[in-house]
Amino acid sequence: MADLQRQTYKAALSWYLDAGVDIALGDDPVDRTAMPALPVVEDAPAVAAPARAPIAAPAAESAFIGASEARAESLKLAMAANTLDELRDAIAAFDGLSLKRTATNMVFSDGNPSAPIMVIGEAPGADEDRQGKPFVGVSGQLLDRMLASIGLNREAEDLAHAAYISNILNWRPPGNRTPSPAEIEVSLPFIERHIALVRPRLLVFAGGVAAKSLLGSGDTISRLRGTWHDYVPQTAEMRAGFAPIPAIATYHPSYLLRTPAHKRAAWADLLMLRAKARSMGVF
Repeated sequence: MADLQRQTYKAALSWYLDAGVDIALGDDPVDRTAMPALPVVEDAPAVAAPARAPIAAPAAESAFIGASEARAESLKLAMAANTLDELRDAIAAFDGLSLKRTATNMVFSDGNPSAPIMVIGEAPGADEDRQGKPFVGVSGQLLDRMLASIGLNREAEDLAHAAYISNILNWRPPGNRTPSPAEIEVSLPFIERHIALVRPRLLVFAGGVAAKSLLGSGDTISRLRGTWHDYVPQTAEMRAGFAPIPAIATYHPSYLLRTPAHKRAAWADLLMLRAKARSMGVF
């Protein structure tokens, strides 16, 4: 019986982890199915209950606070940042996204910002949230192997083989859910300013969310990958004097872990990246 209980508990924990539940809200378990004990009430004369005002239904909490105001503020802060340190501080101080309240750490970047190649994903996951770095979980390990296959390394001191990594969102969405369009819209000025400050020679968009958001496209990742695009900021205020940067989209490593059959296509994208880098004298 004890072995059966352990197996049952293990299966339940695995189900919770798969559903994105990774934080306990209390130390003691609560049986939500148990009937509450009814209080014992002594006989008392009936008293008419006082009239109560109707209780208004609570408004649904928005994915971010004050959509237009938050967008205007993120754009203002992003445009005012002239260095990566200033941009990091601006994102940390920004309160226009409720994701900040549920995340543990802000995830800004990893690698050498002077690297000629910049990789951008969609949002941090649980491992990234704990460590404060992008792509450090299982999908990050796959990304490292993908980059290594064409001679790139986020820790390389030689800039010709270095890679710089970030995400569109700097805060983890609860349960690793896909960022909402509103959250992306508010966060877009920050990542666009991030790209402008780094000025990489080549961009790699990992996953459909990053590719569609930064290219301003409604196409699927399957349509966007396999070809080169000219990246320019979607935010009009940031386009002045901005020279287009060659960008390629590919499948997100987490998607490749779930769908290994598409690794062949991702490898073709990597070969295109290597060929382009060599033609530009990056390697």
